[in-house]
Amino acid sequence: MSRSKLELLDHNLVERIIDEAFVILEKTGVLVENEEGARLLRGAGMRALRANKKGTVFSITRDLVEQSLKTTPSSVRLYDRQGSDEPVLVMGEERDKVYFDPASTALYVFDYVTKEVREPKTDDLVNFVKLADALVNIDAQSTAMIPNDVPKDIVDRYRLFLVLRNSSKPVVTGTFTLDGFDVMNEMLVAVRGSGEALKEKPLAIFDVCPSPPLKWSNLTCHDLIECAKLGIPAEFISMPMTGASAPVTLAGAIVQHTAETFSGIVIGQLAKAGAPLIYGGSPTAFDMRKGTPPMGAIETMMIDCAYIQIGRHLGLPTQAYMGLSDAKLPDSQAGLESGIGAVLAALGGADLVAGPGMLTFESCQSPEKLVIDNEICGMAKRLIEGINPRTDPLAEDLLHGDIYQGDHFLTSPTTMRWFKEEFFQPGSVIDRDNKDVWLEKGATTAEERAHQEVERILASHKPLSLPEKIDRELVRIMKREANRHGMEQLP
Repeated sequence: MSRSKLELLDHNLVERIIDEAFVILEKTGVLVENEEGARLLRGAGMRALRANKKGTVFSITRDLVEQSLKTTPSSVRLYDRQGSDEPVLVMGEERDKVYFDPASTALYVFDYVTKEVREPKTDDLVNFVKLADALVNIDAQSTAMIPNDVPKDIVDRYRLFLVLRNSSKPVVTGTFTLDGFDVMNEMLVAVRGSGEALKEKPLAIFDVCPSPPLKWSNLTCHDLIECAKLGIPAEFISMPMTGASAPVTLAGAIVQHTAETFSGIVIGQLAKAGAPLIYGGSPTAFDMRKGTPPMGAIETMMIDCAYIQIGRHLGLPTQAYMGLSDAKLPDSQAGLESGIGAVLAALGGADLVAGPGMLTFESCQSPEKLVIDNEICGMAKRLIEGINPRTDPLAEDLLHGDIYQGDHFLTSPTTMRWFKEEFFQPGSVIDRDNKDVWLEKGATTAEERAHQEVERILASHKPLSLPEKIDRELVRIMKREANRHGMEQLP
């Protein structure tokens, strides 16, 4: 079964969006603030349209985009921290797979006990990472939140440090500072053993975000180029906001997303032909009434599904920020927005979906929501497995034995063989007890059961430890950075 059944764009509209993106890149151009990025474009013969104090606007030709698309790999593979022989994520090849990770860079955490939205500390991120490490339907980590108990200048590398020490799953991350990239790469190399080993078995994806409309800042362009040179997968996060930083129509915003992502593909491939790149994004359908960027809006999800379709049309691995919510706590709004988003992403063909755990316009993480979303992700994965012919004949129990015998179907060998594979088996968060049993267990809500599961996992789950030598090296690197920025001891 091919899972990709959801297509919001017909073939002619896909081609029209791509063609218009080519026109915009050539006529309007892209502002590049990074000197090496500008040098690469000049070296490829791209014309400078104008310059300002920050950078240069370059015209990018259709020919160069098409040439760059040809050298961009059609798949990206991610490996666990141990560097096992088999990849744990294969993006772009196995179209019947969808992977989930918590979204990154939350400014706040929802504290279930106090019901407060507060700034996170080191312990909050460590616990969140351990939780994601234990949840079977969360396939990768993210540097999920920003601890406020270290200097801002080192928080990008500190987040990665905490993830690498507390989980063996691959990680999606990113930098906030120009010097952060080299340190974070140093950590990844320390784990893998060498730069060549890291290139052979990538452990991390770096988000690189063009600024809407049509701009590459010095920082993000730098990270894109460095990732390309080192063979580290880079994930484009184009963020058009309809009517605010992009055209107000969904189709217009998709054109801008396409043009911004194409420009990144060009820069990445000019830096190193064959560099691994992921066609991703985080667009929003701006709410004109509230002045907010809702990730749970159906129109936001429609833009996501459309650009996923374009990425797949181009034969590239795809990513989306879906399965998250604008609710302020893990309530019914959080469930409906996250459930719709995860299912649409899976049906639409996204390879990697960032969002489980997240609330409030991508700004807040909730451990309880992450546990609930783990069940949503499991259901979405089951959905795209489809309905398969398990037996021949398909309904063999209707042809063999006494079908009027009370336990015929319950005790059938066919039932025993297939029921665990046919049906997703949810955890304790999902209540399927009858009413009397539910009352006996305390008549709990999904949020209450999720909190109980959070406490159970944190009390019992022990992530796989790093080898002592590697752990010491990570601590040495992080202490050096902390000392360099006036912090004598790590939290």
